[in-house]
Amino acid sequence: MANNLKTYLKDPLLLDMYQQIRKVGAIKSISLDLTHRCNIRCVGCYYFEEGMDTFQSPKDDILFDAFLDSEIERGTNFITIVGGEPSLEINRIRKIYDRFYLSVATNGIRKIPYKGLEHLPIGVAVWGNPETDKQLRGNGKIDVFSKALANYKDDPRAFWYYTVAPGHSYEIAGVVERCVANGNRVLFNYYSDLSGLGNEYDYRLGFDMVRAEIDNMIRQYPGMIFMTPYFNKIISTGRLFDMKWGYEVCTNISTNLPLNEDRMNNGNPFNPHFRAYHADFKTTRRCCTGSDRDCASCFDTWEHFSWIMVHLRQHLSSKEDFSNWLTTMYLFYTINRLIDPDIGMNLLHNTLYTSDRQLA
Repeated sequence: MANNLKTYLKDPLLLDMYQQIRKVGAIKSISLDLTHRCNIRCVGCYYFEEGMDTFQSPKDDILFDAFLDSEIERGTNFITIVGGEPSLEINRIRKIYDRFYLSVATNGIRKIPYKGLEHLPIGVAVWGNPETDKQLRGNGKIDVFSKALANYKDDPRAFWYYTVAPGHSYEIAGVVERCVANGNRVLFNYYSDLSGLGNEYDYRLGFDMVRAEIDNMIRQYPGMIFMTPYFNKIISTGRLFDMKWGYEVCTNISTNLPLNEDRMNNGNPFNPHFRAYHADFKTTRRCCTGSDRDCASCFDTWEHFSWIMVHLRQHLSSKEDFSNWLTTMYLFYTINRLIDPDIGMNLLHNTLYTSDRQLA
């Protein structure tokens, strides 16, 4: 297998990507609910559907500062900031920014300041066209999408974290056009319907049409879509080689919880450093986006990144497989600004679509 790797890296584009990743180094990550508070209630948000807001964040920063110190000591170097709504805790974002690699997910209603956070990767949520987004995120009244567009117009830090429902593929082109025209890139996510809306929102309908339309967007907007066809396929089908997505293979599980011991001992790889912390900065839950939910409903982009990334060995059987693994790794580093996004997306596009390689 090592000889295969050496052979594949004779390709100058693949070697360039591989060396850039190695220069940054390995990521030891955690997920952190920065606050239990939020200024909207999105229909189907895992955070409130799973009752995670019962773990309330302390008002005093003494516990928070001690938490950051302990994670530094433990070796953590990357924090995915979620919640709740992180923009309600700007000072705590700044403290993390000063000490860790990080990314933050926001609903976009309140703008995260630019000054002092110039290189912060910001994933701004959108769940569909203005009508759909207003119904799912704005209680039928608040035009969250338009507010967020205005807040992050031409902001190089911001990308749209676009969650698409199975029956809403027809909205994708219009939403992406608005996002790109706003000067922002787009990363896709897939709606889980934890509120049980059913019909066109039901994940059990499958994401075939969504996947096809996302692939169209990758081709139509070179360098602006934070996806590859391979990554799109793995998330939307829940298949990686002979593995089927679920708790038994999920790699982002809290490794300090006894309830995950059987999972950690079943032979499937996992991230040994990872923990998903509640907003009390003390307790952890089963995984990034769940405590009790059925993992069949999980199409979370970040967890599927990890699923692919830990399976290098399985991707060494062919140059195509290795290229798919490497472009997934490189995409993760680029989205999170560990690699300059403009440089990264240009190289990624060239790697995917040079004349001698059209990756599946």
